[in-house]
Amino acid sequence: MNISRKKGPLYLQIRNVLKDRILHGFYPIGENIPSEIQLEEEFEVSKITIRNAIKELVQEGFLEKKSGKGTKVIRNTSASKLSKGKRFTEVLVEKGHKIKKKVVKSEIVQNEEDTEPYRLFGDRCVRVERIYYLNNDPYIHFTHYLSIELADFEESDLNDQSLYELLADHQLVLEKFRDEFAVETAPAYIADLLEVVTHTPLLKRLRYSMGELGDVTEYSVGYYNTNLQLYVVNYDA
Repeated sequence: MNISRKKGPLYLQIRNVLKDRILHGFYPIGENIPSEIQLEEEFEVSKITIRNAIKELVQEGFLEKKSGKGTKVIRNTSASKLSKGKRFTEVLVEKGHKIKKKVVKSEIVQNEEDTEPYRLFGDRCVRVERIYYLNNDPYIHFTHYLSIELADFEESDLNDQSLYELLADHQLVLEKFRDEFAVETAPAYIADLLEVVTHTPLLKRLRYSMGELGDVTEYSVGYYNTNLQLYVVNYDA
């Protein structure tokens, strides 16, 4: 687990990791999280640091701490603005699925002219490739494009917390999302990562994530193997 004092208070970093595990189903609702001693050993920090991280999550309504009974998950959905980017994940977790993320590659790239990343971010940007696993089966391949100013995070950060949480750490609050959908065959290397036969039709999602002024902060291309799980959108009445 990669935490560092250079990234800010340790207890807040640990809070973010634990929160991400709750939101992605690794600590199921109604069950206890690991003990303080186990978390101390995992993160290699003091007891007070772990207790402060847990205190934050109790105050946010994710955990309930009872003397002699451990610390239980009582909520696994986000109530912040960031929840707009997590609704589909929340649907999967509510169904009892576990979601795991893995960074395939993170790099600064030169954008080709007449491409969407070039139009949005200029000649250079950060490109991050990630795989989402649904109960250990590769399910989604994402390619995220971000402004070059966001090149200071480490790959392990995106394994341990939400991309939207990392953007918030840079004081970038996402106010609006626009999704575009198509059905396409993925490039061969993406099909290999998703363990599907080449030329298999997949759901393709383009996402534009915008800040307060309407500028695009993150642009992503996602390929979904909907044979494992349909993409779900919930609408409030």
